[in-house]
Amino acid sequence: MPLIELENISRIYKTGQVSVTALKNVNLAVDKGEFISIMGPSGSGKSTLLNIIGCLDKPSTGTYLFNGKHVEKLGDGKLADIRNRYIGFVFQSFHLLTDLDAQGNVELPLIYRGVGRKERQKRAMAALEAVGLAERRRHRPAELSGGEQQRVAIARALVGEPDMILADEPTGALDSVSGQIVMSIFQRLNRERGITIIQVTHAPEIAHHAQRVIYLRDGEIEREEKLSQPLVAEMGIQNK
Repeated sequence: MPLIELENISRIYKTGQVSVTALKNVNLAVDKGEFISIMGPSGSGKSTLLNIIGCLDKPSTGTYLFNGKHVEKLGDGKLADIRNRYIGFVFQSFHLLTDLDAQGNVELPLIYRGVGRKERQKRAMAALEAVGLAERRRHRPAELSGGEQQRVAIARALVGEPDMILADEPTGALDSVSGQIVMSIFQRLNRERGITIIQVTHAPEIAHHAQRVIYLRDGEIEREEKLSQPLVAEMGIQNK
């Protein structure tokens, strides 16, 4: 059974008398354990689609099944619960809290779940180890490189043991070496833990690390490409 099933999804934004259609009748299924990339020019609807998949936004029309259950009409509270328990998010600008160290940032989702302090610390350390930053756990964001900050953000997404990680331009603010490290982490999490990963990117060299690429244009799926041999990110994780 697919983890994600979108059927005839449209999203229309209204500002006064003006309506803007961001998505038009999108149909998409994503199997559990898939790694896919979403590409398209600016304004094609990439981020809107990712926001709907991540339960950050609701479609104007259409149906959305997450793990076999309809979510398109759920209230904000239930959508927030789905996000907290089943989905990890990684953004281009990291969104780390500057007054918390790396471990504190990674623990945040578990605080919202009501997880006890000792268990939070244990799981946060395991997540930081998974991205090669255990030795940097006491450093605040200003003391970390951009690549390290993004790895902290991945650990934060990972700490709740999600079914799926959604990444919006995860390498957009990084140099090429740091970008390869991020792709290496994603591929390993997908391969070894079976985490479904959906990333939005404008860079073909990043998109082709996935197993499938979805191309959007003007709010519609223009085509898709299955990659029999995805690019392999060979950069190892290094603590600095």
